[in-house]
Amino acid sequence: MADLGLLEQLRREPDVEAPELVAVDATDRLLLDEAAGLLAAAGPGAVAVVDDSHGALTLGAVAAGARDVRVHQDLLVGELALARNAERTGLTGTYRSLPLGPGLADGARLVLAKAPKSLDALRELTEVVASSAAPDVTLLVGGRVKHMTHAMNDVLRLGFSDVHATLARQKSRVLVARGPRPGVASSSPRRQAHPDLGLTVCAHGAAFAGTRVDAGTRALLAVLPRMAPDARTALDLGCGTGVLATALALARPELTVLAGDQSAAAVASAVETAAANGVAERVRVVRDDAASSIPDASVDLVVCNPPFHLGAAVVTGAADRLFAAAGRVLRRGGELWCVYNNRLPHRAALRRLVGPTQVAASDRHFTVTVSTRR
Repeated sequence: MADLGLLEQLRREPDVEAPELVAVDATDRLLLDEAAGLLAAAGPGAVAVVDDSHGALTLGAVAAGARDVRVHQDLLVGELALARNAERTGLTGTYRSLPLGPGLADGARLVLAKAPKSLDALRELTEVVASSAAPDVTLLVGGRVKHMTHAMNDVLRLGFSDVHATLARQKSRVLVARGPRPGVASSSPRRQAHPDLGLTVCAHGAAFAGTRVDAGTRALLAVLPRMAPDARTALDLGCGTGVLATALALARPELTVLAGDQSAAAVASAVETAAANGVAERVRVVRDDAASSIPDASVDLVVCNPPFHLGAAVVTGAADRLFAAAGRVLRRGGELWCVYNNRLPHRAALRRLVGPTQVAASDRHFTVTVSTRR
């Protein structure tokens, strides 16, 4: 069984706090229980963990006997939460954070993963593990039953000969994959040309919207010529695959363009998208949390298509943090151009956190606003 004493000590901070959100969920506990025997027998460096939400899987594995655990977390807040929880529990130094690539799973005999949101992300994980882990590796992918589909089994079978599901417990289930197939190679990042936009989009598996250009981003692209005409520095805040940053660089050669996201997949995708469109030297991409690496009052224009889901929960906290970040990094008189679903009450937060806010465009589903920094 999972170490209940250790797990009870874990916290979400610095991630968004909300009553319906927890640091350790039923999927974490089920994965650790399913892996208990393998963890106890694993040698140093034999265990890898992917997308540990706040540290439960990594620190639970260490408590069960694993040593020198290799970890990849797409979200930076997950990395920060893991670090704080490791310090809180006296387990600092028991794991290494690595990119999602061969070094993460090289020679691993056990990989624990939270089920990603997209099949593309699961495909990238499958390819990494199948191509680089030990021949006797066991990959355990856990998730909530309501979010798991038979298509996930099919994706795992692209890399493994033996795939099956465990019994459900507390509305969670684990997919078990063994027998990595020979000759599996990476298919990431994927590329897609969008002739109507004059852009090529590149995407790693976990990047939001993949190689598509979502409707919110399209709404911002439509008003791009109206954005802060005298701006010299622009920030694509929560850049995703870097579509807005790349489009700004292409349309306005006088701009210095920054792009930031806390997702490792998004950052890697934005770098590839800028390069694919010939503006790699003019778009600087950083992985940070809510523009934490950008100096105060240093930007003339911010564009933002904020997230409004955390897992299955619809919350405004994540967007509010981005609005506050925009208010901090914008110079006086600078503009934040934002798009959001019509049913979200963002205008009051934008006025409070940035400044006077006007509707610039709207349709049946989305509103585009421009907020001027006080």
